[in-house]
Amino acid sequence: MDALRQLSALDAQFLNFETDTNVANVAGLSILEGPVDRDELLSLVEERAERVPPLRQRIMQVPFGLDHPYWVQDEELDLDYHVRELALPPPGTDRQLAAQVARLHARRLDRRHPLWEMYLIHGLQGGRTAIYTKLHHAAIDGLGGADVLAAFMDLEPNPRRGPGRPAAEPDLAPEMAQILVRTAARLAANPAHLLRFLAEAVPYLDEIPIVSRIPGAGALSRATRRLARELRITDGEEVPELPKLAVPRTPFNGPVSAHRRFAFVQVPLEEVKKVKNAFGVTVNDVVMTLAATAVRRWLDAHHALPDGPLVAGVPFSLRGVDGAAGPGNQVTLMITSLDTQVADPRERLFAVRDSMRRIKDRFNLSPARWLRHLSEGMPAALTGLADRAAFSLVAQTTPPINLLISNVPGPQIPLYVCGRRLLAQYPVSVISDASGGLNITAFSYDGQIGFGIVADRAMIPDVWTLAGHLPDALDELMALA
Repeated sequence: MDALRQLSALDAQFLNFETDTNVANVAGLSILEGPVDRDELLSLVEERAERVPPLRQRIMQVPFGLDHPYWVQDEELDLDYHVRELALPPPGTDRQLAAQVARLHARRLDRRHPLWEMYLIHGLQGGRTAIYTKLHHAAIDGLGGADVLAAFMDLEPNPRRGPGRPAAEPDLAPEMAQILVRTAARLAANPAHLLRFLAEAVPYLDEIPIVSRIPGAGALSRATRRLARELRITDGEEVPELPKLAVPRTPFNGPVSAHRRFAFVQVPLEEVKKVKNAFGVTVNDVVMTLAATAVRRWLDAHHALPDGPLVAGVPFSLRGVDGAAGPGNQVTLMITSLDTQVADPRERLFAVRDSMRRIKDRFNLSPARWLRHLSEGMPAALTGLADRAAFSLVAQTTPPINLLISNVPGPQIPLYVCGRRLLAQYPVSVISDASGGLNITAFSYDGQIGFGIVADRAMIPDVWTLAGHLPDALDELMALA
């Protein structure tokens, strides 16, 4: 029984909130130098899939939804189903590629199979080839997705084919008796999880999207932290206050549609580091500022720039924090102001730096595990209803954030897939009713930072214009540096 792996409550939330319009796919777009044959790719996937558990596991539901699903071994993994092939019509431009990726990304994964698909895309200009790989967010987070992609990449064009790492122990389908025993144990533990959530989260209610906007939540958080210090319940540093964040209206907030736009662009990591060194900030501060500037310019051009800052959701990895590790989602979401209202680029950079320092200080003093504890405190049968109800409520009211921005560090050496050099790697992430119709995710690789922008098709039809503002924003900061 101990060998069985069950979805955590947080993992299950990514299944629960999914609808025809809210789709929980995370993906990577790899651009390769030269052609790749499908048989070569199939051979590579067959060889490496045994090392990557999410590729071999499918969802097994618990009867009547009484508990969270299990991951079980797919005994007949059909690579012909998962690895697909298509070609772009001439001339095979980047915009044609992005449009194809947007269509693929908007499609839900079939839960009767392991939750992933890989597309080999031919016909790109310059003789290049693309591989688009998507997985369900229930199986991986951002760093986990990077690890999955890394499993198919090599450090040299023609590596020696050895036995490699041993395959992971398969997760066999549990017997019904095991399911019932586990379900009973989890139901008994729910009150304890909920009490732990209340004890740990009340001092940090001002961090929690949606909850932080309830009248009195911030005051209760401050009073609880002050009382804990006075009673010497906590002896750590004083937690910095978070500013009150009002979420302004933008064209990319509201219920999302079933259609996506996607655009991608690269900027030199060396130039980002020059700006970092010139102004004494971090690489992440510069990335966040580039995103703020690009969004500011897009909003201004559409006569929709709010007077105050936007509110951005920024994922933070919990891997390595307090022993957090393993598969699935080890991530939390912090909220911060994105100072798009600041006209001066230098001042905008410093304002973003200050906002990021504030939430990093909060995270370092008390890593936000409220999302996991809250979800674990509810019976599984109610969690799905609560998740869908919350998303429905958000769709009808003001969302808790305007957009998502994420920055994932990657390897700074050349990598190869099927002997072809990886020229660029772009992330393709999630938008939803709750997070807004815009997601900007950055991934650094081999001296470049690749931005992948996912947007709702109706909300931001000119997503390539928004992408074009990112290198312009870096040029602006380089001129000041």
